[in-house]
Amino acid sequence: MSDSRFDYDLFVIGTGPGGEGAAMQAAKGGFRVGIAERYRQIGGGCTHWGTIPSKALRYAITSTMNVLKNPTFREMGINTTPTMGQLKRGTQAIIGRQVSMRQSFYDRNQVNLFSGKARFLDQHTLSIDGGEPIRSRFFVIATGSRPFHPDGVDFNHPRIYDSDTILGLDEKPASMCVYGAGVIGVEYASMFRNLGIKINLINTRSKLLEFLDDEIIDALSYHLRDQGVVIRHDEELDRIEGNDDGVILHLKSGKRVKTDVLLWANGRTGNTDDLGLDQIGLVPNERGQLEVDDQFQTPVGHIHAVGDVIGFPSLASAAYTQGRAAAMHLMGKAHGNLRIHDIPTGIYTSPEISSVGKTERELTMACVPYEVGQAQFKSLARAQITGQTVGMLKILFHRETLEVLGVHCFGANASEIIHIGQAVMHQESEQNSIKYFIETTFNYPTMAEAYRVAALNGLNRLF
Repeated sequence: MSDSRFDYDLFVIGTGPGGEGAAMQAAKGGFRVGIAERYRQIGGGCTHWGTIPSKALRYAITSTMNVLKNPTFREMGINTTPTMGQLKRGTQAIIGRQVSMRQSFYDRNQVNLFSGKARFLDQHTLSIDGGEPIRSRFFVIATGSRPFHPDGVDFNHPRIYDSDTILGLDEKPASMCVYGAGVIGVEYASMFRNLGIKINLINTRSKLLEFLDDEIIDALSYHLRDQGVVIRHDEELDRIEGNDDGVILHLKSGKRVKTDVLLWANGRTGNTDDLGLDQIGLVPNERGQLEVDDQFQTPVGHIHAVGDVIGFPSLASAAYTQGRAAAMHLMGKAHGNLRIHDIPTGIYTSPEISSVGKTERELTMACVPYEVGQAQFKSLARAQITGQTVGMLKILFHRETLEVLGVHCFGANASEIIHIGQAVMHQESEQNSIKYFIETTFNYPTMAEAYRVAALNGLNRLF
């Protein structure tokens, strides 16, 4: 029941995946919903300078280079090098279609869209660009994040980029240094190496992507090095020297790395500055992120926060689910059917990585008796046909109950086929069994057939 004291039942700040998920869920539940976007178009960073444009560029690079490497085309005398402009040509059209589609969602669900920067005036009031006060019963903060900019790094230098500006690269450099080997850094290192750019990947930790299964980490590291990426672990920045002819990265270990350009990919900051949080009693952490509970509720009870502004896992898919879950909670549905703790990872290296559930490391530490089933992609007919033979699928399952505990994939179509394992893991206990994969007929030849191969491999290890 709407309260006449308020203009809206829910007001959302930010139109990225998290904000959209919250707005749509609340609107369909009968709430009066308003939403604000400070950028000139809706969709947030995901649509305009993150997920969509980067994955579009990745696809353009991968598909183009696969064609150019094809022996048939080489025999025909086709041997050219695409420019950055040519590779990015279709990106704006994709973004435009995304914006139009998402605008139709707000129109159909009668969600009022405000253009401008929102700022809290008090616990239940905000304004857009200093305009008329807007009052709402509830709020969802979904303002996203931006690359962390440390002091001493000149991001105005024409050869120094962050993950928001690197897509504006107009000409292909001969060499690039990527500082930071998290998901973003590894994805871009892989992408640009596929273009023939010499890559130095500087990791501040001892392993790549430590949250992944160890075997997947090893496979990724091997494959990147096999492609020619130079990986340097356990390094720390001393200073960055930007010159007319390149950038010199000075490391505290004494190493110096000179490349044509540098991509800073070390950390992100929540977009919470200038939101007027001091007016409502919310204090972000040192990275500008907001603390929330399991229902995405901040310490101020009627205000929730979702997406990158709350930190890990910082995935578009997770943000959308979090937004829906937050809206359900504030509508009084505290325990919906959203599986917010079992969101698969999707890492778009070449080849890609995806996983869901527990890793071998976690199961070993918890003393869970598990076994492993593996399928090497090089043995799959589909992979042999397409030439995408790098990679593997592994299934972790309980030795006694045969329950599927985790699925980890490195290779072509990993982010797609992971959902088969995810669906089985979420069945009732008696139906969550590795036997599902050997009792089910998979299309042949397909990459999904890896599940049958891995399941048979795992069951053969039992005694």
